[in-house]
Amino acid sequence: MYHSISDDPEPGVRSYYRVCTSPPVFREQMQWLKDNGYRGVTLSAGLAALGGAGRKQKAESGNQKSEADKGQLKIGNIKPVVLTFDDGFRDFYTNAVPALQHHGFSATMYLATAFIGSKSEIGNRKSEILLSPSERHSSPVTRHAFHGKECLTWNEIQELNREGIEFGSHTVHHPELVNLSWPEIQSEIANSKAQIENHLGTAVKAFAYPYAFPQARRDFVNRFKDLLATSGYETCVTTQIGRHHPGADPLEIKRLPVNSDDDDQLLRAKLTGSYDWLALPQTMMKEIKQRFPGSRKVNCAPAPHPRSSESALNS
Repeated sequence: MYHSISDDPEPGVRSYYRVCTSPPVFREQMQWLKDNGYRGVTLSAGLAALGGAGRKQKAESGNQKSEADKGQLKIGNIKPVVLTFDDGFRDFYTNAVPALQHHGFSATMYLATAFIGSKSEIGNRKSEILLSPSERHSSPVTRHAFHGKECLTWNEIQELNREGIEFGSHTVHHPELVNLSWPEIQSEIANSKAQIENHLGTAVKAFAYPYAFPQARRDFVNRFKDLLATSGYETCVTTQIGRHHPGADPLEIKRLPVNSDDDDQLLRAKLTGSYDWLALPQTMMKEIKQRFPGSRKVNCAPAPHPRSSESALNS
């Protein structure tokens, strides 16, 4: 689980919660994956390697055991690892994609569609930003920012889609869904899906839950997953820590957070399962916060590694 590929030092943010990975570190991480027999793939390709993504396939494969349970699923001599990016920041286009393409990797990007830019209309000079000569396009575009960072435009998304990048929904406005009414939630997930499909001309079946996934609220989670399914989604990635196994629910996929503080040792630990144990304290912390709202002010995040990048608790 990546977010921004940028040199943002995130001042005042503990390593545990950072969501930025510097371009040089990202390139090193992709090189490490390549050197260790991994291939970066889209979510749909990764799930296909596990034997399917649908709920029916989940039920049928509930008793399956394979090398994937050890984090070592292989296609020939290649171990696929799904690379996901949340939010739709433009630094994915400028900093991540060149590194991915260098190694023949792909990825899945989740878009918060309200922040996606487009070509400027004639006469709309107030919001135009001319792209620099080093960029692939030189026409004026309207750009939007999210968390102070420039986001992709639809032209760039269409280009990346043609080059094999998979796109999914991250809602329209990136709200905390648990604080919305169900009609508002429906609008967020349906409208973002429709917008992406209109621009790409292909069905969107992948969703990424914004902010911390509320696994402690099972009533909400179960109703939300049913809403996703009836809206046409087949997968939902979350901020729950861990790897996805055969038979696990494709509408509640765990991920491994990564940022600039992930060195080779920590990457290896995450990919081989030595980081999965953090899922239990993560869930316990959320249950405590759910039962005792005042505990939200208590800093009780575990620090299993001096350079841990567990941004999943509040990303």
